[in-house]
Amino acid sequence: MTAQKNDITLQRITYLRGPNIWTYRSVLEVWLDLGELEDHPSDKLPGFTERLLALLPALAEHHCGVGERGGFMQRLTEGTWAGHILEHCVIELLNLAGMPTGFGQTRSTSQRGVYRMVFRARNEQVGRSALAEGHALLMAAINEQPFDVAAAVARVREAIDDCYLGPSTACIVAAATDRRIPHIRLNDGNLVQLGYGAKQRRIWTAETDLTGAIAETIACDKDLTKSLLTACGVPVPEGEIVQSADAAWRATQDFDAPVVIKPTDGNHGRGVTLDLTQEVDVRAAYEVAARHGSEVMVERFIPGQEHRLLVVGGRVVAAARGETAWIVGDGQHHVADLVDQQINSDPRRGTTEDHPLNRLNPREDGVMLLDLQRQGLTPDSVPPAGKRVLVQRNGNVAIDCTDDVHPEVDHYVSLAAQAVGLDIAGIDVVAEDISRPLHEQGGAVVEVNAGPGLLSHLKPAVGKPRPVGQAIVEQLFPSDEADAHPGRIPIIGVAGTRDTHVVARAVAWLVHLSGRHTALACRDGLFVGQRRTEPAVARSAAYWEASHRLLMNRDAQAAVFENGPELILDGGLPYDRCHVGVVTDFDGFERLKRHDVSESDQLYKVLRTQIDVVLDDGVGVLNAADPRIAELGDLCDGEVLLYAVEGPEGDPQVLRDHCLEGGRAAVLRGGKVVLLTGASEHAGPDLHGILTRHGHGSPAELARLSEALLAAVAAAWAFGISPELIAAGVETFDLGRA
Repeated sequence: MTAQKNDITLQRITYLRGPNIWTYRSVLEVWLDLGELEDHPSDKLPGFTERLLALLPALAEHHCGVGERGGFMQRLTEGTWAGHILEHCVIELLNLAGMPTGFGQTRSTSQRGVYRMVFRARNEQVGRSALAEGHALLMAAINEQPFDVAAAVARVREAIDDCYLGPSTACIVAAATDRRIPHIRLNDGNLVQLGYGAKQRRIWTAETDLTGAIAETIACDKDLTKSLLTACGVPVPEGEIVQSADAAWRATQDFDAPVVIKPTDGNHGRGVTLDLTQEVDVRAAYEVAARHGSEVMVERFIPGQEHRLLVVGGRVVAAARGETAWIVGDGQHHVADLVDQQINSDPRRGTTEDHPLNRLNPREDGVMLLDLQRQGLTPDSVPPAGKRVLVQRNGNVAIDCTDDVHPEVDHYVSLAAQAVGLDIAGIDVVAEDISRPLHEQGGAVVEVNAGPGLLSHLKPAVGKPRPVGQAIVEQLFPSDEADAHPGRIPIIGVAGTRDTHVVARAVAWLVHLSGRHTALACRDGLFVGQRRTEPAVARSAAYWEASHRLLMNRDAQAAVFENGPELILDGGLPYDRCHVGVVTDFDGFERLKRHDVSESDQLYKVLRTQIDVVLDDGVGVLNAADPRIAELGDLCDGEVLLYAVEGPEGDPQVLRDHCLEGGRAAVLRGGKVVLLTGASEHAGPDLHGILTRHGHGSPAELARLSEALLAAVAAAWAFGISPELIAAGVETFDLGRA
């Protein structure tokens, strides 16, 4: 046993929710002090690599910086430090817990033994859980102590289950992400906003903000639903609502045929008993149905198999068929045991969302008990060898049959959703063969459901998954070549410290004048249009929250954000991408010592974040007076527009070169803005004249505010506002507390 090593100290943990200096996505950033382990890299810890791989064998597959399988193993053998190893332990635990993660980095700081380690974290609590478990695992491996990996993975998985989206919501969000539509989770459950501002839509599982309350109420009333479907010519079974077991038996006699007894407002097939003819069975079925709903319906039994068809936007996008569950007696085991042996042993059955089929429990399911009683059995009966026993007539609608749906069935099902008024509906159809017309086989639509579950179509027990999430996103955001960025409002981000609040306010004013209801987040507060919705917020974390809230405002048709370097370092940007990104200066590094920033050159990596997120059809607006800022243009996916105040030697060389190559620029010459496109020039506003007329005529104020307004003019021009409107807007802009 080697000498015990002191624990790694986790100095600071920060959840960076938006684009940051590490990546476009959310990460957990951890500042850690290795202490004495700084002097003990992996090659200096006897037996450590073997112990670590015994705990996490899949670490041998990690590529690491080497870029190929076994890369991390090579680093361990050569010698790497504990911070880097912790990064890989955390990533592997997340992988084992079912949240695949590939991104992580560890970098040294200016203080010996202190490192910044980051890893991809879709959720803060999950990230913290994985970090705690990875930390404990690593120290156990270093100090030759036992560690229960399975228990650690279970705890991380529990954190995932506690906070992750349900499968229906998650598939819709994933489909939106594939189309680059941003999303914001609005609560701890499954309420999610897709898109920003005025372009947003909201979903809650498989319901959307297009799902009407009236339609949902109708769908919950099975009797009303049937009357509406009948009026449209959709085949439905006859039925009536009854108030007692006596009335249920009288209705059964009136039908003179087998019946179904079910709750009028039940769901998931609970309390539904099929194919009833005997009085004792009808009375028992009534009691079961009454426990699952407010009223009970007696309905003519339709022979056939149960099918669930998913209708989105008036068309069938997926269909699944149910199955009948049987056991075969062996003369030794009772029914409940045979169910476990012959049915529940199927690995596709379980209690989680990973299982497409449910486990059956004949002791607790009232409908199963009734079906057993009708066969003269109980869960404790021992069927003779070879006897087939029906356990479940219909259930687990999880056999994909989308490609088999007959066009006439498609028509009637789509008509049913339209009659109720649902944009997304789960339509239950009973038919012998879904590939034949309903009228040929006496099939019928038996239920219309709002907010249908999507799991049976995403993970069918048999057949291929269907892209139902894509269908729902297409319904919410129809493909339109004229809309290059569905779900997005134009966003302008202003990064820097030098009067960036003035720049942001002026840009918001100019965008407002162009006809868009504009939201603004800056150090002066939060604004929507000309109304301040929240006061100024100083702390970066709170400022991030406040800024992000603007994107939830349905009135916002465009948004402008002031983004200081503290915001980027403490929380990331409050949006994922922008149409115009502005970088004004590399000032203010003195306030960033806690982030190990000690000189202005280090702000290149921080403020590049603003340019990294510019869309490929957007514009990066850069202050060419600082060559370091102008260099950021190489990182911009979109166009680059430079601006600068003319110096003693004229325009900066980088700006002149940019224009010679056909680029755009805005220059302040003699107090007046000149807009350059290649070799052509266009006169812009007279900033010195405007400022002087508004009482800002001192040399210091003219210099300071002219530079800020020049940046705003450049950003507005990049946004697409005409020079004439820009000139009028600058003239009417209220500098306020500038």
